[in-house]
Amino acid sequence: MTDTMRALVLDRTGGPDELRLADAPRPQRVLDEVLVRVIAAGVNPIDAKTRAGRGVSGALAAWPAVLGFDFAGIVEQAPYAAHPLRPGDRVYGMGRVPRVPGSYAEYLAVTSLSVAPMPESLGFVEAAAIPLAALTAWGAVFDTAKVRAGTRVLVHAGAGGVGHFAVQFAAHAGAEVTATGSARNTEFLRSLGASRVIDYTSERFEQVAGEQDAVIDLIGNVADDTGTRSLEVLHPDGVLVNVPTGSWPTMAEEAAARGLRATGYVVAPDARVLAEITRLIDDGAVRVHVDREFPLAEGAEAHRRLEAGHVRGKLVLRVAPDPS
Repeated sequence: MTDTMRALVLDRTGGPDELRLADAPRPQRVLDEVLVRVIAAGVNPIDAKTRAGRGVSGALAAWPAVLGFDFAGIVEQAPYAAHPLRPGDRVYGMGRVPRVPGSYAEYLAVTSLSVAPMPESLGFVEAAAIPLAALTAWGAVFDTAKVRAGTRVLVHAGAGGVGHFAVQFAAHAGAEVTATGSARNTEFLRSLGASRVIDYTSERFEQVAGEQDAVIDLIGNVADDTGTRSLEVLHPDGVLVNVPTGSWPTMAEEAAARGLRATGYVVAPDARVLAEITRLIDDGAVRVHVDREFPLAEGAEAHRRLEAGHVRGKLVLRVAPDPS
């Protein structure tokens, strides 16, 4: 194994073209970490925000930087011989950019607490699309909004990366799910378990959704004051969970002025929760949708596609061929 690897690196923040393919130092595994040979890496909005100078860019300590939270690949090195994760295992998980270099690279060193065996029913590209989005949806739906059978829940941007998991998790729990999306995603959202789909291009959701016990807000006020309008449909004892960072700076004040409860949410890598999600996927209760796969060298184009909007499910970078 060489001391270098190919990676998509960022020399400075800016537009998508700041991403370039280059040689970078291969990370060294320490303590409880696992060294993973990355086969595929998911692309998330936080990656694009960080590349552009927002997101977690303020904590980038060195250049060039390697982005990417999601990964699926093969264990190359484990913490110790009897560790449950062994060399050769197919795994997936979520890294901790910018504390460590990310998954837009051939190798990734990550704490073993963030790594789980891949779903047996999926390949690497599909698996790489899951961790950050699914863990975010799980935390927002179950840990924060406490969705359960009978809960009335509104999911904004239900066809997106986090949204398409949030709809499925809530529906699987027996909730009454309403989702907003474009007309082209109506049947897709219904297939995920949404009992009602509101086309945001032709209807004002606050006029037709009815009272909701929970709102999973994946938009905020960056588009048509979606966050503020969501307060109009929230039950007095309900909760609004806003996910996108920086999308609604006045959320707390607006909710408090109406006597309503609203909170942000930040995902944490957790292999135990990811194992629960894996079981749902292998049981056929939850599925992942990959909108498009890009070669690692075309990471800039993947970021452009993400920022153009209207991605159904997730975008994924192919880092290496599937192992034989």
